[in-house]
Amino acid sequence: MFSKLKDETLLPVDYINTLATMKQRVTTARYHSMQKINKELILLYWDMGKIVYEKVESGGWGKNIVEQLSADLQAEFAGVRGLSSRNIWYMKQFYETYRVDEKMQRLVAEIPWGQNIEIFTKAKTTEERLFYMGMCKERAWSRPTLSQNIKTKSYKHSLASQNNFLKTVPKTRLEELKWEFKDEYDFSFLNLEDEFKEKELENGLVCHITKTLGQFGTDFAFMGQQFRLELDEREYFIDLLFYHRKLKSMIAIELKATEFKPEHSQQLNWYLHLLDKTVKYPEDNASIGILLCKTKNKLTVEYALELVNKPMGIATYQYSQLPQEIAVFLPSEDDFNLILDNKALSC
Repeated sequence: MFSKLKDETLLPVDYINTLATMKQRVTTARYHSMQKINKELILLYWDMGKIVYEKVESGGWGKNIVEQLSADLQAEFAGVRGLSSRNIWYMKQFYETYRVDEKMQRLVAEIPWGQNIEIFTKAKTTEERLFYMGMCKERAWSRPTLSQNIKTKSYKHSLASQNNFLKTVPKTRLEELKWEFKDEYDFSFLNLEDEFKEKELENGLVCHITKTLGQFGTDFAFMGQQFRLELDEREYFIDLLFYHRKLKSMIAIELKATEFKPEHSQQLNWYLHLLDKTVKYPEDNASIGILLCKTKNKLTVEYALELVNKPMGIATYQYSQLPQEIAVFLPSEDDFNLILDNKALSC
């Protein structure tokens, strides 16, 4: 019934399982507490924004009055963050942006204030804001990650995504697939020359697998590089293979350092067929292919996808890098993110 520890202490055999259960319970409680705190904070900022908005609109308040309000509040609540004049103006803009949209008012309380600021100051339409809110909620995007995705126009690329999911995926799964894949991926984090080979791109993505997964999504689990398939004593190799936990599908990614060609999609279609025949478990859904090319002609892609019978998307990637002799004198992406985080904390 009991196990013996190094110090001769005897513990029940079910102690480890009980400990794990309690840890999970504490984690869940902390998460729910943080959610409640965030909702209260957003409600506070909403109410303050409403008051300031009405005062400013009536013509009685301006910059000096708001600065005085900020100073008096900070004096009364010493050490409380978020009472700077800059943040109070954000509260006003926050209320002004969503005051006539009840649906958005409910959603904003589900994501942190810093992410809210990024969305209502940089996203211009309701649809775009809904997209980024959904990404923050589902994928737990940090503020720097959200900022980068807005900068690289993830919403726009999601609308332009070229795939054949409508004809190859059951309607019940289309909604799940909707936001999981992009039309363009940002590989600027790779340390490559301006001209590179497919193998160098592939190795770079694997070497920086954490950032690569950040581009693809938190539900992607890495299965392997040059994943081997065999049929009739012939070998085939998939550049990168992932498993998507939510979709319960293998995701085969093929990389091309050139413009898209129709034969690329036929090759990937064959790989997906082999995956489903030889690797996929019965409980898994059909494998999905993502072909990443340097450039693509949309009409050519459209025609090529008509000949493909496996779920597949054709996307491009962007890559930009300053010459090393210049880059060493400039702040890195991490430096900028640290600066942004520090500024957010000071608000």
